[in-house]
Amino acid sequence: MAAVSAMRIKHIIRKEFIQVFRDKRSRIILFLPPLIQLIIFGYAVNMDIRDIRLGIMDLSRSQQSRELIASFAASGYFRIVRIIEHEKGIRDLLDRGTVQGVLRINRDFAKKVKREEDAAVQLILDGTDSNTASLIAQYVTSIVRQYSRALLRDRIDRQLSRQLMAGKVDEVRKVGEVALQQRAWFNQNLVSRLFFVPGVIAMILMLVITMLTAMAIVREKEIGTLEQLMVSPIRPRELILGKSIPFILVGYADMILITLVAIYWFHIPIRGDFSLLFLSASVYLLSALGVGLFLSTISQTQQQAMMTSFFFFLPMVLLSGFVFPIANMPMPIQVITYANPIRYFLVIIRGIFLKGIGLEILWHQLVALAIIGTILLTLSSLRLRKRIE
Repeated sequence: MAAVSAMRIKHIIRKEFIQVFRDKRSRIILFLPPLIQLIIFGYAVNMDIRDIRLGIMDLSRSQQSRELIASFAASGYFRIVRIIEHEKGIRDLLDRGTVQGVLRINRDFAKKVKREEDAAVQLILDGTDSNTASLIAQYVTSIVRQYSRALLRDRIDRQLSRQLMAGKVDEVRKVGEVALQQRAWFNQNLVSRLFFVPGVIAMILMLVITMLTAMAIVREKEIGTLEQLMVSPIRPRELILGKSIPFILVGYADMILITLVAIYWFHIPIRGDFSLLFLSASVYLLSALGVGLFLSTISQTQQQAMMTSFFFFLPMVLLSGFVFPIANMPMPIQVITYANPIRYFLVIIRGIFLKGIGLEILWHQLVALAIIGTILLTLSSLRLRKRIE
């Protein structure tokens, strides 16, 4: 009996592969979109800010103000695009989006620097994109702090020189300062692409496998072969297995393909165990199959299945921690994210790629992913079986 069942499943798998590769749309969806999406998102999804358009309003027009402006020009982050003469020009440039920020240097800037008093400069930002504005403010703060530190060192050197010239050698003391030495583990240069590209792999796997699985079942309805399968000796579980196994294999192929692109094209390091990555991907694919089977039960056409896939996919991405930290979400939303398989796979894939951690740390995420995948696949299979029977 088991041999007969295995033979039936084998024939369904063979039929599914023939049908998938015969359909031009399915052939294209299998491999081309994952590559295109990874390359586009790998470049586009980038939180690093370069070439910031900065306007300067220099009311001081002094050597000190020019030195400060030169610090911004030499930083590599800012591009000075406008020199502003009047206050009303600030609003106009920000409204038009010509500049992302304006540095306003007061008239008494040089005078206060010479008197060794506190001198303030004003930064006016376009706050439409709060994340970008926050990063720009951090860059500006860092440059101004470095400029201030250079002024302080110059001031101390002058004081020491005056004391030496006055013969007050005993009063000369070395002035120390507290220096912060930073070191970022796992991503030394804080390149955001190293953080986002592994996440993009998780997104692509979920989207492609969910869509393909949903469309495969619905295609049987459209061409009328689902009714033929209902009256055949094939059992519901054999049909579900026969339909699911090909897409698991396709998921593995896509995983290998886009992982190789991530490593050799984007130079994303993989510091962990490759076998653990594929074990985790196997469990993750269960969830994608479960979602795809569920969508197939609520869709009547392939177009509906595709649109419904995107409808479910967007909230899953937004609530996964891919872009927005889950800890910053309201508590009811955080509770909902526990049912999102992407949330757990993001932790796993980033941990394997960037940190090189193993099963002794990631097993919690893997168990949660296995539970969600089993529940999703079981409920979706029961719903599909009920419709078949």
